[in-house]
Amino acid sequence: MNIRAMTPNDGSAVVDVYHRGLQSGHASFQENAGTWSDWDQGHLDVCRLVACDGNGHICGWAGLSGVSGRCVYQGVGEISVYVDPASQGRGIGNMLLASLIAQSEQNGFWSLEAGIFPENQASIALHQKHGFDIVGRKRGLGRMNYGPMAGQWRDVMLLQRRSEIVGVE
Repeated sequence: MNIRAMTPNDGSAVVDVYHRGLQSGHASFQENAGTWSDWDQGHLDVCRLVACDGNGHICGWAGLSGVSGRCVYQGVGEISVYVDPASQGRGIGNMLLASLIAQSEQNGFWSLEAGIFPENQASIALHQKHGFDIVGRKRGLGRMNYGPMAGQWRDVMLLQRRSEIVGVE
């Protein structure tokens, strides 16, 4: 498995992995992966990664979104990590998250946040393995429009990782 920087040429494969990840109904409130342009506009220009198998096939991606336009939050990013369901269980999420953390620190991020549905225990465990703490539960944050919990109000666990090397002075 190879982790590398994402390029615009990866756009259709990234959106395809995103679409497949959303189908579980436990990855995001967003029902539709949209287009590469949608994805591109919703993520920061730095810290965009893809995981490729030995044949160059993209089987996962990771990226950051901003949490606020206020200047105090410039070093805070919301993370997204998606692995093609057909490739799960092979450590790809682990490699992507480790690489994303390293790149985020190289780019001056001191805090990473993740919002994860409580039913997605594998994702919560992965984040905790990489130093994320559960800092709260947003109760009934939004109503699902699709999937096995369509029509239900969903809780979201808020996890945070504070860098031990950036912003520690």
